[in-house]
Amino acid sequence: MAKRAALITGASSGIGLAIARALGDEGYGLTVSARRPDKLESAAEELRAAGFEVQSVAANMTDEDDVIGVFAAHRDAYGRLDVLVNNAGVGIGAPMEEIQTKHLDMQLGVNLRALIIGTREGLPLLREAGAEHGKALIVNTASIAGKSGQGWLSVYAATKAAVINFTQSTHREVGGAGIQCTALAPGFVDTPMTEFAKQQVPGEEMIRPEDLGEAVRFLLRTSRNCHVPEIVFTRPGEGLDTP
Repeated sequence: MAKRAALITGASSGIGLAIARALGDEGYGLTVSARRPDKLESAAEELRAAGFEVQSVAANMTDEDDVIGVFAAHRDAYGRLDVLVNNAGVGIGAPMEEIQTKHLDMQLGVNLRALIIGTREGLPLLREAGAEHGKALIVNTASIAGKSGQGWLSVYAATKAAVINFTQSTHREVGGAGIQCTALAPGFVDTPMTEFAKQQVPGEEMIRPEDLGEAVRFLLRTSRNCHVPEIVFTRPGEGLDTP
């Protein structure tokens, strides 16, 4: 069994899967979670084929019991949690006067509420890991949209701004317990979630999912004396106000 373990939500493709690969490369036992069981298991099989120790737990992140169940399954399988990656997210664009309540609730539920519940559920094991080796990690996937308000993505941008703030609050509360908290704030990443933007920015010109995986690998390798509160990813020539 792996000596250290990680849990990644939203791990069936894109950023979450790339981070799972990086953590597997580093020898972590993995729990991967996503909403669609078939797609999730396909990703898990891909990770197993690479030689990684993996369990998959499908969950609807808007359902508190499902989120709690992911952490219970992880605890049962590994008995420890060294890295938590709260990556599950959803973005639904609309003009403000056309925002549908169900889409508002979905984005608040997946992007923010599930992340908060997951952090709550993961902290007991993360505290144990922090006490053991001084450097447990919580990595929260935010967005560059959380750095600057975005027209037609107002709800998504607001939830991601809240993710950045919650990451800061979490670190202030648990940083002294050997737990480091980092928010990842990328611009457009070439994933299924950014299909809507690929007429504006071709996929081959977007940030690569592997870039975020490498960022997590970097966080693993810094010393316990080095806290990185946030990593912002932009495309060359663009600023913080451009996804």
